Amino acid sequence: QGILREGLEDVKQFFKANGSCRLPLSPSLLVKGIVPRDCSYFNSNAVPLKLSFQNVDPLGENIRVIFKCGDDLRQDMLTLQMIRIMNKIWVQEGLDMRMVIFRCFSTGRGRGMVEMIPNAETLRKIQVEHGVTGSFKDRPLADWLQKHNPKEDEYEKAVENFIYSCAGCCVATYVLGICDRHNDNIMLKTTGHMFHIDFGRFLGHAQMFGNIKRDRAPFVFTSDMAYVINGGDKPSSRFHDFVDLCCQAYNLIRKHTHLFLNLLGLMLSCGIPELSDLEDLKYVYDALRPQDSDADATTYFTRLIESSLGSVATKLNFFIHNLAQMKFTGSDACPTLSFAPRTHTIKTSGRIRDVFLCRHERVFNPSKGYTYVVKVQRESPGEVVFVQRTFEEFQELHNKLRLLFPSSLLPSFPSRFVIGRSRGEAVAERRKDELNGYIWHLIHAVPEVAECDLIYTFFHPLPRDEKAAGTNPTPKAADTTWARPLGKVGGEVKLSISYKNNKLFIMVMHIRGLPPLQDGNDPDPYVKTYLLPDPQKTTKRKTKVARKTCNPTYNEMLVYDGIPRGDLQQRELRLSVLSEEGFWENILLGEVGIRLRDLDLAQEKMGWFALGSRGHGTL
Repeated sequence: QGILREGLEDVKQFFKANGSCRLPLSPSLLVKGIVPRDCSYFNSNAVPLKLSFQNVDPLGENIRVIFKCGDDLRQDMLTLQMIRIMNKIWVQEGLDMRMVIFRCFSTGRGRGMVEMIPNAETLRKIQVEHGVTGSFKDRPLADWLQKHNPKEDEYEKAVENFIYSCAGCCVATYVLGICDRHNDNIMLKTTGHMFHIDFGRFLGHAQMFGNIKRDRAPFVFTSDMAYVINGGDKPSSRFHDFVDLCCQAYNLIRKHTHLFLNLLGLMLSCGIPELSDLEDLKYVYDALRPQDSDADATTYFTRLIESSLGSVATKLNFFIHNLAQMKFTGSDACPTLSFAPRTHTIKTSGRIRDVFLCRHERVFNPSKGYTYVVKVQRESPGEVVFVQRTFEEFQELHNKLRLLFPSSLLPSFPSRFVIGRSRGEAVAERRKDELNGYIWHLIHAVPEVAECDLIYTFFHPLPRDEKAAGTNPTPKAADTTWARPLGKVGGEVKLSISYKNNKLFIMVMHIRGLPPLQDGNDPDPYVKTYLLPDPQKTTKRKTKVARKTCNPTYNEMLVYDGIPRGDLQQRELRLSVLSEEGFWENILLGEVGIRLRDLDLAQEKMGWFALGSRGHGTL
């Protein structure tokens, strides 16, 4: 910090002598001074500086940039240029992946400037709001987006931005082999846009931990990202959209394989260590698989998504990074509440005179449970507000207070454990009385506790409080946000059917809205097809089994070879969806019969087919 302050003095002297200058990052940025109080540094390996410059335009905001010394930013510039070209290809094809591409400029050997994106936070900071093990939890990203987008339509838009930008990041980072992906190198904007930073390792040159590669998954796609996409912990039709976006984006880039190989080939002689020979170019060639058909590439990338989602190594890498950063940063950072968008103080909110927990209420959104309505009275005459907080939020407040104050200054917190199978209503009633005692003692504690920012932030109204205060939430019959109306009880299957060179190709893509089993559990579905008539049962084809889901994704190709076009007119495709039951007989979930003469197979046919009892399918 001392070294930074000395350096900033030199910069101030420069501006005194010269008046103003243009930033190397972009000639359009004209600045006239430095703002020392807004300058700091990051805790990564190269310790980059976070600098804030005064804008010459009196109506313009301060211009914030990162200055890095010790990294070859030519590599970052090249990576960002490749991503910019990918984005242009997608947009030209009518696919806007909502990519965030920032400026980066190398100003000398091992140094340069990087644009700072406003209203964005690293995944690490978002995850550690839920504790050091936040990287193993599914809710942090969804909760953070909900906090910054409290209205339903805002949150929907943020989730949509997340789905598109996350798909674009998965494809771009895989094709370019971007490594060293930990949760401080991935950022999320409050608008839902996800983007990657710091491209110090690419083309598959992963960091090693002994003999083990730190980047074990094909790309970073974790369960907390899937939670945002699905709107919960179970796969939904939104996940189908995400997989389709990834595969479509991947196939569009594959059409321009020669462009990327030529551009990277031009840079072989520029002295970037990780782009120095043909083996580095071969990495991109192998990743783009130009020899594959679009259908084969779709299947391949779907398996990569499944592999990344199932990788424990990524979360473990995030967790180790959390621990390392805790050790590096020490305890200077003041704890904040994960559900509060900003910090409030006694000065900004007004002194609290009294708090009283009035009642508990049953809630159904975002999850079933109980919330507690607290009446907050301030010293300003007549100022009374009602806030709603869950037991878990009270517990988070207590845990964060324990980081700041010794236990002797804090009241004891009610136990979260319930003995026996007590009814939820009875537990909520008991906790109401215990929490009432807890908050009374908190407000009447010693001034350093009672007047601290954490408590004033906790009792400050959130947008959800203004919407719900004094009303009883009504239970929703069903959350239909994440699924389209199906029209058929048995669900629907998405197929792509094509015919070429006496071969019939059936791509089984997704299924949505399968019914749960009789015991209420989700099925283990798989697809089985026959080409009728088939007295010998020789045309049986099967997909893999998906586990515990009513909305599975397959993207598997089933091929029938040696089928003459004339023969095709007399055939019917019989498709069944079954649940694998181990030792017992598999359960039929739905089926569809498709007369191939009804389809014009001169070109590929893609669409959703309704599943039901035995009968002919409608597209």
